[in-house]
Amino acid sequence: MSLTRTNLRIQIKDILLARILNGEYKPGDRLVELQIAQEFGTSQAPVRESLRELEALGFVTSEPYRGTRVREVSTAELAEIYPVRAALEEVAARAAAQRLAGNVETLEIEIAAMEKEAENGNLLEEIRHDVAFHRLIVESSGNRVLQEVWKSLRIEARTIISVLASEIDPNTLASIHRPILDALANGDGEKAGRLIREHVEYFGMLLLKHKHLP
Repeated sequence: MSLTRTNLRIQIKDILLARILNGEYKPGDRLVELQIAQEFGTSQAPVRESLRELEALGFVTSEPYRGTRVREVSTAELAEIYPVRAALEEVAARAAAQRLAGNVETLEIEIAAMEKEAENGNLLEEIRHDVAFHRLIVESSGNRVLQEVWKSLRIEARTIISVLASEIDPNTLASIHRPILDALANGDGEKAGRLIREHVEYFGMLLLKHKHLP
């Protein structure tokens, strides 16, 4: 398989990620740089970068003399994050509502992008805009400690797996962010905090309900 040079690293990462998520690559399977590079008709450099990104997201692990292997992610591990994330984002939204002062254009852009990707059937891209929406709220809080803790939770990887496991409709995924946006636009920190906490807890509930993972 040959890929275009544009965003080669991203293309390889997305293909490898899709294979992990659909079970083509199973936990414990080794991902060999040279073999993947030969498959895609490229050098090992973009493959190595892609594997590093997947490791940072928590999908693979790399060990000396053992190489890179697919990491098992359990429902229990994913579920643990939701109470913590819900509490963090509630605090963030309350602070962000005051600091944004109704200026929510960047958040609107992310929701519009989610809606567009939902129409195009590109769920992975929609999820990335979903994560960006939440990241912007956390960053808008102005609380550096909160931001660092939030980033350490590997939100993108966990969101990807959780959304796929929950089987939520892509259009619904986009639309349920709008009440949070409206509360922030109105400067209502209390409401924004409550809504975002309920939003995050809802996905934790869906994940436990479906339990498509080990």
